[in-house]
Amino acid sequence: MTTPYQQYPQDVSDKSKVVAGLLGILLGTFGAGRFYIGDTKTGVLQLVVSLVTCGVGGIWGLIDGILILVNGGVDAQGRRLRD
Repeated sequence: MTTPYQQYPQDVSDKSKVVAGLLGILLGTFGAGRFYIGDTKTGVLQLVVSLVTCGVGGIWGLIDGILILVNGGVDAQGRRLRD
C-alpha cells in the first residue's frame, strides 16, 4: 500500500530494470548498471576486472545487463526493480 508521499509500493524500487539493463549492456565495462542500482561493490569489481583484462571482462557487464532485462533484479535494498 502506498502513502500519499510514496510513488511506488514499498516492495518495488524506484530504479528501472530497463535503465539498469541498458547501462549494463552499453557501459558494463565500467559497472554502470550496478552503480545505478546501488550495488557499488559489484560495480567496482566489474570495473577492476575489465581494467585487469584490458576490456575483455566487459563481457561480464554485457551478460549482467541482458540478465537484468530478462529476469529483472533487485536494488541495493533488496527491492524488485520496476518495469
